[in-house]
Amino acid sequence: MEIVVSNSSDKPIYEQIASQLRRAIMAGELAEGERLPSIRALATQLRISAITTKRAYQDLEAQGFIHTVPGKGCFVAGDNLELLREERLRMVEESLARAVSDARAAGIGAQELREMLELQLEDELQ
Repeated sequence: MEIVVSNSSDKPIYEQIASQLRRAIMAGELAEGERLPSIRALATQLRISAITTKRAYQDLEAQGFIHTVPGKGCFVAGDNLELLREERLRMVEESLARAVSDARAAGIGAQELREMLELQLEDELQ
């Protein structure tokens, strides 16, 4: 998995790292029990401070996405499926809120938006 950080982003670098790792975990790109790069290795790869990487990992651990085994490293947590489900639901709700906002800006009414969603759902099931 490749992590990309941007100095021009309005989000702090540690948040950029944490959100990309969180997305990869939720998408199944990083599997339960998979070892993450060490703090130093990731910092070197991204050319950032190890303190920044450590902050990202600490946030992910506090949220239940990863766990640390002293002397061995950080691993994707697998015992918190409900947390992952809640996070996925939150992401879907955010996407739907953006879609509603975009529809309003485009002059699309509620019924037309529902029909568009129905078509998308039908396409997914086929």
